[in-house]
Amino acid sequence: MKVLMVNGSPHAQGNTYIALQEMQKVFEKNGIATKMIQVGAQAVRGCIACGSCGRNGKCVFDDAVNEAAPLFEECDGLVVGSPVYYASANATLVAFLDRLFYSTHFDKTMKVGACVTAARRGGLSATFDELNKYFTISGMPVASSQYWNSIHGRAVGEAQQDAEGLQTMRVLAENMSFLMKSIALGKEAYGLPEKEERVYTHFIR
Repeated sequence: MKVLMVNGSPHAQGNTYIALQEMQKVFEKNGIATKMIQVGAQAVRGCIACGSCGRNGKCVFDDAVNEAAPLFEECDGLVVGSPVYYASANATLVAFLDRLFYSTHFDKTMKVGACVTAARRGGLSATFDELNKYFTISGMPVASSQYWNSIHGRAVGEAQQDAEGLQTMRVLAENMSFLMKSIALGKEAYGLPEKEERVYTHFIR
């Protein structure tokens, strides 16, 4: 089994990384391979709604999004981590996720999603809710922990002092490991849920 971990912080080994790394240890203990990529410091522009991905099967901007797409397709779970900026995720990460989810047309059903957030003090819950929306629009079950998936720290490395936050990350990774393994067994026994033909409506009619 494989988990793709996305570090949305511009600091490669900052507090967001500490949270993700705590999860990574648990995944490895459970025999789950991990791949961590850092996008927070990359030049990732937002979607321009050109529709090129629908014709060509990939985003027109050939950057970290297209590099991550095959990793996303082959993984069983996706973990997204972000620092909090103005009660929101890092804008670079949001641009990355917008384009990654929109431009990839493979079935994401039953890939397990989880997000983690890091901040000095506030805005964690708002960022947590924001990131979970990528999973819940894509048929991806969301893994949970014993508390909202957040860790505190201002200066680089301070998150190591947040004992509850670190425990929250470990519990999240244990629960996510169990969920991925359970879904794999369910797929073998029952297959994926039956899909209806998609219905699209517009509010103006």
